Amino acid sequence: MLDVAIVGGGISGLALARRLNQRGASFEIFEARDRIGGRIYSTPGRAGGALDLGAGWFWPETQPLMSALVKELELASYPQHDEGAVLHLREADKKAESIDDQRLYDGARRLHGGMSTLVDTVARRLPSGVVKLQRRLTRLCDRGDYVELTFDVDGASTTVSAKQVVMAMPPRLVRETVKFEPALDEPTDQALQGAETWMAAQAKAAFEIAAPFWRARGLSGSAYVTHEQAILGEIFDACDLSMGLVAIGGFLALGPALRESFNVGLPILMASQLGAVFGADVECLATHYKDWAQEPLTCSMADREGEPSDHAADVANPMLRRALWDKKLYFAGSETAARNAGYMEGALDAARRVDRALAALALRQTLPEEAGDPSAEGLPPNEASLVRFGRWVDLQSDAVFEDYRRRLNRALASQERDGLTQLAILGAMEQIFQQALEVLAKLPFDLAAVAVERGKVELMPLVQKPFGDLMQTIMDDVVAFNQTSCALSNFPAEHRPSGEYKTAIMQDIAAAWREFSLSANRLLLQKKAEQQAQEKTT
Repeated sequence: MLDVAIVGGGISGLALARRLNQRGASFEIFEARDRIGGRIYSTPGRAGGALDLGAGWFWPETQPLMSALVKELELASYPQHDEGAVLHLREADKKAESIDDQRLYDGARRLHGGMSTLVDTVARRLPSGVVKLQRRLTRLCDRGDYVELTFDVDGASTTVSAKQVVMAMPPRLVRETVKFEPALDEPTDQALQGAETWMAAQAKAAFEIAAPFWRARGLSGSAYVTHEQAILGEIFDACDLSMGLVAIGGFLALGPALRESFNVGLPILMASQLGAVFGADVECLATHYKDWAQEPLTCSMADREGEPSDHAADVANPMLRRALWDKKLYFAGSETAARNAGYMEGALDAARRVDRALAALALRQTLPEEAGDPSAEGLPPNEASLVRFGRWVDLQSDAVFEDYRRRLNRALASQERDGLTQLAILGAMEQIFQQALEVLAKLPFDLAAVAVERGKVELMPLVQKPFGDLMQTIMDDVVAFNQTSCALSNFPAEHRPSGEYKTAIMQDIAAAWREFSLSANRLLLQKKAEQQAQEKTT
């Protein structure tokens, strides 16, 4: 039986596998396609280099996980060409306008050889045989101590057992293609349905050109086309000159249905659009095209048929960050991330979150006095106690969020209208602070020789430290949940909390945290006094 079955061989599933491998867990990745990468897909150029027809950029200044992974894998990157004027074609029968001093991709970088080098490199460093291709998951069944997975493999069914399962695939596809036994609860089902798959209904093209003529004309290669007959809505420089690749890329302005109806003539229409933008015939030596709406392993029916919303990286539903089936079932994938949802950074964030949860579970961390912590073994009593306390705090985010939801639902049921979010989150945080005091009281601190300065125990900053991440995580999850909650749509102030409201909430939480800190300090002082008194009598 596997420790962990990862369903989905995109960047999130591969990054999770990399982390599991580093700490010795047994795992396998099950991918429905005949390739890895998911929405990362690069195709080779005629003379060298590669063109990204899926995800292609990362921003080191704002995406530390991507930046760190690229560095760790020793992959070469280069800046997206963004120097020069941007063109804007507003009307089909007129020339494009030139806009100076506008950088659309400022700070963005790409990988030499295409973004597929990232997933390929991660996969190569995993143990041989752990990536299983052409395995389409059809069913998950909770068997109590483990989860049974059923896959379709070339038309035949096969089953796999695992202690934990991680769904590292688009949430809407999970809902549409996988049967759960028992069925998922309604809030989770709604969260899956509401998680739009980023870029799933889009199409991307790249055109190999003989020479980068736009650069010679002082153009960046970036352009917008906004008239009603637009074929390509956004155009960009796709060159990798160091590898002999000269190309222009673009995103299609047409919706899935129109792209399908124009399919045969699209190459001609796109080349004509490039000529209209740049003011001359553009000879395309090769055209590369990927319509993601035609990819059933990426684009769900809900994505294909629905209207795309404005992408907002801070509204991924936190219901998808909960562990289900008694901590045997997890959701990863970029659409579940707390930050940068939809981007590769979000995929890595989701992988890190699930890995931390699985690592904590592997240590069987409940209350510190009920289970040991190998990371605390061999440490002095105070260090060991702080490690165990920090581990306990790290495990509480799900419980605090569920407590918030219960309190919010009670308030809605009783028809309260004022300060719903503020009161519910404050109550949940006060509850966890009280439980934390009870945990601290049971830990075997040795405080007799610990210094006290101005009434404050020297260890207090280390006791307080784990709550920084917890408080921010809970606040982020609450805001995201409220924005995706139908029940709160009639309460505008709660549905989309203003900056002022969020500040007031954080001030309340900070006040409760200060009260916890004072109580914790008093508790440690009492422990110290009792231990010193005991030393005097022995």
